[in-house]
Amino acid sequence: MGKIRKPFQGTWNIIRFNWHFYTLSIAAIVVLFLLSKSTNATVSTASFILLFFVIALTLVSLAVSSYVYDFSNLYTLDWLDKIHFSDKEKIVNIHAGFDETSELIQNKFPYAELLVFDFYDPVKHPEVSIKRARMAYPPYPNTQPISTNHLPLMDDSTDRIFNILSAHEIRNDMERVNFFKELKRVLNSSGQIIVTEHLRDVFNFFAYNIGFFHFHSRATWLRTFQQSELQVVKEIKITPFITTFILKNNGTTS
Repeated sequence: MGKIRKPFQGTWNIIRFNWHFYTLSIAAIVVLFLLSKSTNATVSTASFILLFFVIALTLVSLAVSSYVYDFSNLYTLDWLDKIHFSDKEKIVNIHAGFDETSELIQNKFPYAELLVFDFYDPVKHPEVSIKRARMAYPPYPNTQPISTNHLPLMDDSTDRIFNILSAHEIRNDMERVNFFKELKRVLNSSGQIIVTEHLRDVFNFFAYNIGFFHFHSRATWLRTFQQSELQVVKEIKITPFITTFILKNNGTTS
């Protein structure tokens, strides 16, 4: 068995990998608190209202993150029980520089052949949080670095491809389409691509306010899949904040 995730590991990772945002929030809270003590009634009232919203938005974001990453079944992978897997499959897990799932997938499917690829490129994907995560966590054994336009695999050679909270890091639309075309190339005729993401929707706006712009909308994902000639055969809502798309080669049946 692999390592069990520690209590509040997800929440703690968010805080330490995005500490600059929380530093700004704390600074804003301190400044607004001091301004709320002003003798000027207008300044005091406005500062108190803003103080309330900053604290509320920060706490809501942390609470939702804790729910998603620490208390939901996202990392137990129980939601995969809704998908039929054979005992022995060739599984590919692709991440964007921070891998929390390969060990869990190998645990879930101990007889599978698991290949792990990392498409992180500090020029194309310059997220400072990923840089910090890479320093904190060693890569999964035998992880292979790749580019988004090429997988070192033969055509029609793979049963299952996972992209869990990673493909949104491909910000350029054409690069993302080409990436999924490459996934389609290596997928066999009965294979599936499993894409798990936050969406740019009302639930994630409520949770992360302007941070939801880092995610892609459902319409964007569907357009990407269509342009890559992939078909959505199932959608799974792991939580109201997380969606999984199950994809197959266009024209195949579920």
